Amino acid sequence: MKVGFNLLLWSTHFVENEFPILEKLKATGYDGVEVPIFDTSDLGHFEKIGQALQDHGLKATAVTVVPDEAHSPISADTAHRAGAIDHLRRVIDCGQAFGAEALCGPYYQPLGEFTGDGATEDELSHGAEVHRELAAYAEKAGIVLAIESLNRFEAYFLNTIEQAAAYVKRVDHPNFGTMFDTFHANIEEKDPIGTLETNFEAIRHIHISENDRGTPGKGHAKITETIRMAKRLGYDEWLTIEAFGRALPDLAAATRVWRDFFPSQEEVYTEGYRLIRETWDQD
Repeated sequence: MKVGFNLLLWSTHFVENEFPILEKLKATGYDGVEVPIFDTSDLGHFEKIGQALQDHGLKATAVTVVPDEAHSPISADTAHRAGAIDHLRRVIDCGQAFGAEALCGPYYQPLGEFTGDGATEDELSHGAEVHRELAAYAEKAGIVLAIESLNRFEAYFLNTIEQAAAYVKRVDHPNFGTMFDTFHANIEEKDPIGTLETNFEAIRHIHISENDRGTPGKGHAKITETIRMAKRLGYDEWLTIEAFGRALPDLAAATRVWRDFFPSQEEVYTEGYRLIRETWDQD
């Protein structure tokens, strides 16, 4: 098992003057970080991140989203689906530049856009075709794809782990899986730990995120139960903390963060790490 921290707490585009954060995370005990890939225009920038990670002895995963309808894998427009393939290939190239082991996130539809219904058969078919091609491309780059189901207030295409696991079967590629997020499971799942166990075969990544997006262990999301179940099931990939604050106005607006959930960013990454490590080591 590897413990990671999502850099979205500080930045949507991790730049050089923020690299000292890596030293703090390494000193805390983290094995790696999750790097956001939203701007794909400068591959060299991500190569610099890769060097900084190497200098600090850290590994990495990556997170991305669909920027707009013109890059949507589930669009009815063939040009939009082609745009999705081109864009997400660039995302994968950026991830390869810094050594990402996995690419997670809801890269199937633009966030916050709704049709008034759930995913249609056509959307599922279009998405699977796109993601199957991308899974093969990512496999050559050494990156596992772990698609993320989101709560129904942020997306409509995939909301539950059961839906995501069924979609993984539809894509039908060994390099394509899904992920479990304790925040979204807290909203959507009737039995979060049960669905983790039932659909474990499809799980390739886990986000540790509190019910209010604050410090892990300070709320009521089933975080310790998730960690214990993951260990019992033989999980050996990333447990990555994802928390959001108000420091980044655009991200705060997208994640609906209107108030402070923690006294300091340091509390999030120090107490979050301690909770994961102590829970994992207890059993």
